[in-house]
Amino acid sequence: MSKWIWLLPIVALFAFVSDFQKKKTKIFLAGDSTCAIKSVNSYPETGWGMPFVYFWDSTVQVVNLAKNGRSTKSFITEGLWSKIENEAGNGDYVFIQFGHNDEVPTKKSATTPTEFKENLIRFVTVSKDKGAVPVLITPVARRKFDSTGKIVGTHDEYAQIVRDVAKTQKVVLVDLDKEAQALYQKLGVEHSKLLFMHLAPGEHPNYPKGKVDDTHFNELGARLVAEMVLKNIKTLVPRLAGQIKNASQK
Repeated sequence: MSKWIWLLPIVALFAFVSDFQKKKTKIFLAGDSTCAIKSVNSYPETGWGMPFVYFWDSTVQVVNLAKNGRSTKSFITEGLWSKIENEAGNGDYVFIQFGHNDEVPTKKSATTPTEFKENLIRFVTVSKDKGAVPVLITPVARRKFDSTGKIVGTHDEYAQIVRDVAKTQKVVLVDLDKEAQALYQKLGVEHSKLLFMHLAPGEHPNYPKGKVDDTHFNELGARLVAEMVLKNIKTLVPRLAGQIKNASQK
């Protein structure tokens, strides 16, 4: 028996390597309804976090904690942030996209610009302390055109706060406000409707009276926004880019 003792360290090493290889990289999505997983009775409304999961190889686990109506404040008070704080670890990523609900003063979830900035810094700081990589994302643009057919920004103040925090905290920024505006402008007033929840009465059983919503995406819109995020990852987060599969945008 003693002659095989020298094999034990080797066996232990292989076991360690095997366990290490099995550990998946987690990507946590913290955000609002534009990113969230939707219920069946909301279909075809789709958060961009839903198609996002299908672009990764088997070494990645996407944990989508985004919820409808959440702001940075309510994401904290409802315990959603604590899940990330408790579960994120070294080598994981935390994608943070808020602003839609923070910026509406009539909502209970609203935050002042100062509060919004402080909450974003908190998310970034905690992520770094846990050994995870934070990625800040501006609120994705709504579809709004002026009378001349020019796209109009609706997140100007809060999107700029995200940009400023990303700069001062030296973290990756994905500017979905600017990039989505550019896409809508390219498609134009009519064709850009194809990305959103624009349904005629009787067109879908979930919305018998129809729906006109220029904030929330259908399947096509959500997939295109997910691909915007993936395109930025390829450029800005090279360590994570190698785990992307089947992304159509080069």
